[in-house]
Amino acid sequence: MKKILIIHTKYKNRGGEDIAVENEIKFLKRHYEVEVLYFTNKTTNILEQVVSLMFNKNKRNQKLLTDSLGDFDPDLVYINNTWFNASLDIFKTLKSNKKNIVIKLHNFRYNCTNSLFPSDHLQNNAMCPACGYEKKYSHFINKYFSNSFIKSIFVIKYGKKYFKIIKDEQYKIFVLTNFHKKFLIDNNIRTKNIKIVPNFLEDNISEVENEETPKKEEYFIYAGRISEEKGLNELINAFLSCNFTETKLKIIGDGPFLKNLKKDYAFNTVEFLGERKNEYVLNAISKSKGVVTATKLFEGQPTLLCEASLMGIPSIFPKTGGISEFFPQNYQFSYKQYDYSDLKKKFLELDSIKNSYKIGEKNKEFLNDYLKEDTIVKLFDEAINNNE
Repeated sequence: MKKILIIHTKYKNRGGEDIAVENEIKFLKRHYEVEVLYFTNKTTNILEQVVSLMFNKNKRNQKLLTDSLGDFDPDLVYINNTWFNASLDIFKTLKSNKKNIVIKLHNFRYNCTNSLFPSDHLQNNAMCPACGYEKKYSHFINKYFSNSFIKSIFVIKYGKKYFKIIKDEQYKIFVLTNFHKKFLIDNNIRTKNIKIVPNFLEDNISEVENEETPKKEEYFIYAGRISEEKGLNELINAFLSCNFTETKLKIIGDGPFLKNLKKDYAFNTVEFLGERKNEYVLNAISKSKGVVTATKLFEGQPTLLCEASLMGIPSIFPKTGGISEFFPQNYQFSYKQYDYSDLKKKFLELDSIKNSYKIGEKNKEFLNDYLKEDTIVKLFDEAINNNE
């Protein structure tokens, strides 16, 4: 059995990318011998953090990688998130060991961290569609990270080095969508080794009964990070303009924008449920009229919408990034990004449909066909065998 070493740096706050990696580990273990090398940014060693961020080096993690390469001797090294404690020095070690290497790009931020000047990635927008950086924070130098000049200098240094790495023809690049592939090509990254490999999702998502399960009722649901770039102000306003009396909007999640939203939108038809366990979220989705997002960013493979589809629940979403690639052609509940009158129409239309389960079933059928397990395995086999 072929061996795959998976490398991933966990985010401080567990998010969609961490969940995607966890799902993929389960999937790959069914077909390969898998070892996982996790790194974390949740460390109390301040000096280690500073060195990792400033110089892209981490001796302790380098030793862990070297030991793993020696003991496990993988046929393929599969790299997900490296930011930032894994350090980019891992690529030197991997190169010297002459391993087949795949880098999976889950988002578009590498393009922004590569930018010294804000105009390089704002693209004349008020907000960068790749990272959420806002024009109102713009300065002569890109204060990309924490609106801090000093921190951003080191992040930009990291980004430029990482951008150089993904341009190296030795590495294969996995992206989630055709949109992302074109984005790379437009940024002068070679096409030869770019492969479209969507995240695998377990197809046995089902309701999980627990005491917190919400009662069956009429509602739409948003679940995710509560932040400016997710477009929640606009989403809520579009919902309220529908003047629903019975249908509600449930918002699950936490983030820097939650306090303001709760203050500004104290309406009976809008409920803020805070952070919840994944089982609760899945239950809430399964009993809803549909899930909705108004993100202002490019998106890769939205876990929330895909999970809803696998449960036969329709989604309302903006036409941005690669979201539409995970839905049937001419899907009727996608709307033009930033056109919130169109979003309102989608709310009203989906609310009025009595047999929305038929739409959900079509989504489920399409996604199951698109995410065929044997197709994804074939792409990993090609990477292991170093085939074009």
